[in-house]
Amino acid sequence: MNETAETHAIRAELALDGGRRLSYLDFGGAGRPLVALHGHMSEGATFADLAARLGDEWRVIAPDQRGHGASDRAADYSREGYLADLLALFDHLGLEQAVLLGHSLGAINAYQFAARHPGRVAALINAEAPVELGLDGGNPLAFVLSLPYAAPTREALVAGMGPAAPYFSDRLRQSADGSWRLPFHPQDIYDSEELVHGSHWADWTASACPALVIRGAKGGVVSAEQAREMAERRPGTEVAELATDHLIYTADPVGFGGVVADFLAGVA
Repeated sequence: MNETAETHAIRAELALDGGRRLSYLDFGGAGRPLVALHGHMSEGATFADLAARLGDEWRVIAPDQRGHGASDRAADYSREGYLADLLALFDHLGLEQAVLLGHSLGAINAYQFAARHPGRVAALINAEAPVELGLDGGNPLAFVLSLPYAAPTREALVAGMGPAAPYFSDRLRQSADGSWRLPFHPQDIYDSEELVHGSHWADWTASACPALVIRGAKGGVVSAEQAREMAERRPGTEVAELATDHLIYTADPVGFGGVVADFLAGVA
């Protein structure tokens, strides 16, 4: 383990099937555990601001999900694959129960995990993840296939990313041979998005713990109508809106931290 200067968290890893490594950040403290799951093309370090805002009452643990950040690529990006990683993390950390918070892909993983392991989840926080997605066809992340995965120098990789460079250039990784790469493989992201599509109402309504849906009211992917239906069909669910887009917790960290803290204050 080592402490990263950027986040003041402890980075560690666990070995999964075939020696594949799952990396995670543990923001520490003696508070109750909250596992935070990022979305596609992101990583656990993006929850550093939230961890700081929640303070000592919560111990935030944020993995880099398979194929993201410092975690190894996987052979597949199936629903069950992501959930198996999460169960392994819970068991590795000795978490009998934790709050699960997720954004986009991470929130779908969170509520599907709660559906399969309800006793392990004290509460759910769903940031910008619908229960029906991709039903109209097409992959909204197809644009990533045009991105270069690696280049001999950081400058060359940034140049090759074109308009996408501002979104990823601060998270590039240097490989052992000195070359630079993205913190994800474009084909993995495309495949993962394809495999998350579907209607997940059965999973959303399968758990009974307290839940919060946070939607971005200005360009988010969860409509007001679907958020309302999610609350109506799942008892114990609250809805909050922030005047921002899909990247809700990085676009409005103050507002996001506030609604999360308010919800957590009522979690027994």
